[in-house]
Amino acid sequence: MTVSDLLDALPVVAVATPMIGPPQGRWTYADYAALPEDGNRYEIIAGVLYMTPAPEIEHQMTSNRMATFLTIHIQFTGLGAVLTVPTDVELALDTVVQPDIVVVLSANLGIITRSRIIGAPDLVVEILSPGTAGYDRREKQDAYARAGVREYWVADPAAQTVEVLTLDRSAYRSCGVFRGQARLLPVPVERFFQE
Repeated sequence: MTVSDLLDALPVVAVATPMIGPPQGRWTYADYAALPEDGNRYEIIAGVLYMTPAPEIEHQMTSNRMATFLTIHIQFTGLGAVLTVPTDVELALDTVVQPDIVVVLSANLGIITRSRIIGAPDLVVEILSPGTAGYDRREKQDAYARAGVREYWVADPAAQTVEVLTLDRSAYRSCGVFRGQARLLPVPVERFFQE
């Protein structure tokens, strides 16, 4: 491998090793909460501790725009709460994630505690990055389905699309991939990606 190969390699989500704590597959929220602040981002899925790369600027700009529109149409109208990363969401004893955007509707606001959300939010939004796309589409999507998250949006800034997935029993069903003038909330999808 050459230096130019290393410069062209993007960071990806990876199992965090070695770490001081329980063996992989046995991590819980208590173990996660005891991690020292080391500047890294961590999540636990099915007891496995993952380290996730910091998001790129385009990712953060998309996240901010989407969160703003969700806040206007959900939180400001009294329909629920909208939270952004870093918000810990404990989906199960062995699964703690930090979705890009979380929506909890008014009827379920009791799952929000001072330290984290405990239980399944009503909507989770993940913004894809090259280093997280596979993880968001596999491990996290499966974890959200297992926990009963009713709706999952997968936003792709590169393609300027949002796929809307809804829970059908224990698996997600795609309601479509939206782009351009197609509307989510009453907002054209292209507005999520415009600078």
